[in-house]
Amino acid sequence: MLKSMTGYGKAECLLGSDKYLIEIRSVNGKNADINLKSSLIPRDKEVEVRKYIAEQLGRGSIDLFITVERSEGAATKQINRGTLLAYYEQLQEAIQGTTLECCEPDVMLGSLMRLPDVLETRSTELAPDQWETLFAAIRQAVDALDAFRAKEGVSLRNDVLAQVDKIESYIPEVERYERERVPAIRERIDARAREIALQMDGNRLEQEMIFWLEKLDVNEEKVRLRQHCRYFRETADNEPMPGRKLGFIAQEMGREINTLGSKANHAEIQKIVVKMKDELEKIKEQTLNIL
Repeated sequence: MLKSMTGYGKAECLLGSDKYLIEIRSVNGKNADINLKSSLIPRDKEVEVRKYIAEQLGRGSIDLFITVERSEGAATKQINRGTLLAYYEQLQEAIQGTTLECCEPDVMLGSLMRLPDVLETRSTELAPDQWETLFAAIRQAVDALDAFRAKEGVSLRNDVLAQVDKIESYIPEVERYERERVPAIRERIDARAREIALQMDGNRLEQEMIFWLEKLDVNEEKVRLRQHCRYFRETADNEPMPGRKLGFIAQEMGREINTLGSKANHAEIQKIVVKMKDELEKIKEQTLNIL
């Protein structure tokens, strides 16, 4: 199944009274560029998370975010009681017998709370069972992203194959104008011969015509272009991650279209070639986003 590299997924889980929100998003990229934008993932688990994401999602520029919503009353910092009392006792001893002895308790408490190490950040280290719960939620978010990619891939496939069909539909139009080139070339040769007063016998004229017809023959280009279009469809429908290969096939299609244009020697055929190139550019842009 063809998938897009662009997608978004999210999941939630509860660890104690705290709610963890996991979000993951991806855009197109040549390789698996995974960014863990969270300090909540233990250092020793980062390799495991990266490996899982790479295995499940393949390629793309992928960002993983984890945020936590603390429950009401759950303080992110806690008072170090021993440090606070030690500061208080030293302060009482220092101001005893001075005019500061009458200092308001609220003022004193506010000053004490600003001293170093009185407030400690609550530890966010996860217990093993908590990590398993969080990792399960990460897997759910990855699955949601993968489903999003598959859904986007359906419309992407329809668009890109429609453009391939359009390129192939232009080939019979080229064939319609091919025959018009022969009389035009014959007339041009005759006109040039008359211009320089050259007496050209019939055999020589036929030799010149054969030379030009061989030079302008585009049958091989048409056959190869049709083959590339067919191969593009087969690859899109039968390979799990066809993005890179489809890009290579599009390059080969471009070579045949360019050669066809260089041999056209006809204004209407040149217009058709321009239309083919326009559709091909759309295909190239879309293959960059195909997994």
